Amino acid sequence: MLTLRNNRSLAVATFALAATLSATSFAGAQAARSASPKLDDPTIVAIFDAANTWDVETGQIAVKKGSNKEVRDFGAMLSRDHKMVRQQGRDLAKKLNVTPTPPKDFAMAKDHEAAVKKLNSLDGKEFDRAFLQHEVDYHKAVIDAMTTTLLPALQNQEVKDLVTKVAPAFTAHMQAAQNLLNKQSAN
Repeated sequence: MLTLRNNRSLAVATFALAATLSATSFAGAQAARSASPKLDDPTIVAIFDAANTWDVETGQIAVKKGSNKEVRDFGAMLSRDHKMVRQQGRDLAKKLNVTPTPPKDFAMAKDHEAAVKKLNSLDGKEFDRAFLQHEVDYHKAVIDAMTTTLLPALQNQEVKDLVTKVAPAFTAHMQAAQNLLNKQSAN
């Protein structure tokens, strides 16, 4: 799991960095984004900060509520990795002098609140299944965002190449969650 954790951290950090770089480094792209406030610099930084915070939270819930060591260890890894990546994102935002500004109607925040409420209401194997399914879905959403939103928006080829190179780490982590889910379902 150490390699997977490191790849995931790199991938998440690169995804956040690439989105921030694409938002802050390219004047032409900034002009195009001005018509779409959801993609401005502060909003992108806020979304990434929130996404990392949310996986820290769900990971911590799994550490406490997981019914077996594999689920608790997976949760601990998520929490640890996302704390580190969140701090890297915050450090980058500070360096770039970007103040994170969440979207006005942050539907993703409402989704996270509902997920936390559901996870907190479950115990045992039922919790394990719901948590692992949540992580599969979460990582699929990140992969979808990279392929449908981030990569097409990137102007810098080096950043695009780097994001493309580390994208398989997201898939690997999603598959790890799916494998644990499959193992839980088989038992």
